[in-house]
Amino acid sequence: MVSVAPEKKTLRRLMAAGLVGSSIEWYDFFIYATAAALVFPKLFFPEATPLVALLLSFSTFWAGFIARPIGGLVFGHVGDKFGRKPALVICLAMMAGATFLIGLLPTSGSIGVGAPLLLVLLRFLQGIAVGGQWGGVVLLLTESAGANRRGFAGTFGQAGVPIGVFLGNVAFIAATTTMSQEAFASWGWRVPFLASALLFPVVLFIQLKVEDSPVFREMQERRATAPAVAQAPLKEALRSHRKHILLGAGLMFASNAIFYVSIAGVLSYATTTLGLARESVLMVSLLSSLVGIPVILYAGALSDRLGRRPLIIAGTVGMLVWAFPYFLLVDTGSLLWMFVATTVGGIASSLVYGPIAAYLGELFAPEVRYSGASLAYQLASILVSGGTPVIMTALLGATGTSLSVSAFLLLMAVVTLVSVLRLPETHQPERV
Repeated sequence: MVSVAPEKKTLRRLMAAGLVGSSIEWYDFFIYATAAALVFPKLFFPEATPLVALLLSFSTFWAGFIARPIGGLVFGHVGDKFGRKPALVICLAMMAGATFLIGLLPTSGSIGVGAPLLLVLLRFLQGIAVGGQWGGVVLLLTESAGANRRGFAGTFGQAGVPIGVFLGNVAFIAATTTMSQEAFASWGWRVPFLASALLFPVVLFIQLKVEDSPVFREMQERRATAPAVAQAPLKEALRSHRKHILLGAGLMFASNAIFYVSIAGVLSYATTTLGLARESVLMVSLLSSLVGIPVILYAGALSDRLGRRPLIIAGTVGMLVWAFPYFLLVDTGSLLWMFVATTVGGIASSLVYGPIAAYLGELFAPEVRYSGASLAYQLASILVSGGTPVIMTALLGATGTSLSVSAFLLLMAVVTLVSVLRLPETHQPERV
């Protein structure tokens, strides 16, 4: 990756914009997971049995992940040809619009089968937006930082994930505790979605105040003298970087699986099977997400000293070892042990997730970096992330035991461990 030495003020402004924009974007994406577990089954699939309604609701959740690789393909190409910033701005605006419209959507009781169809369409647009957004924000951050700060800079995009979960849980806790169940089911669930309008000022700030990355600007200068170079970055990424794309996707399997089990699967499992209060389980998820934020930042910074692979290997081994203790603790029905289970799993996941932004970018040449990194990241989303709540629900229904879900988490950790062991170390610190 090309080295740059930006002004500290410029980099700090970019990191702040990246953190805020990423946090609100992921808030928009994740509040859907909470609603899919708590309210969508009854509102959009009222004729189905509770289990089938939950499976259908989680299937619409999965639609967003099916769309994410499309966003990665389209906006990866846009980002490599026209700039990281324009791709990011379009994706953020698309996400805000789709989420706001979900908050206005009629339910099945009003328009029948049209309601779930519109829900899937808007969820699909959310997926396209977040599929393109990730590459834009992390490349703006990592390509604008020097080699000795690239891992840390990338975490300001990554930390948006737990912050988004935290904000989403706060929104739903506030809604459920300040109104009756009838009011929440009628209109209160819409409030967190309508709050996505707060993303539009962030979009305007990035458009007006943030420059594209120095790496992209240098690449544009080279193209001016050699216009035949990398005119089809998406095609080139698929032709020459298939191995790194596939193994890069494998890097995300364990982290994504345990994360979505924690924020969506356990929420449904704890409230329906274990009989715990919705607000209490949301609070556990909220507190657990808070712990992940400093771990992501620390892991990214530490990867600037030790390299990317050692942190990813350590986190993956942690998730592998924790797969069975995780559900043994959840099954106690104790909120304290549930917090321990999700927090320890989240710490291990964050050790992987922190350095991933810099690592995936460094695996690809600048001309195909947006396309390659986005494809790797979003391929994992369609294979693992969106399907995890559905797989967990199906496994529990088929086996009647959470041990089957632990075995699934173990398998995902094995895939990630094999992937990182087959990839090279990319971090090359600058001499100072």
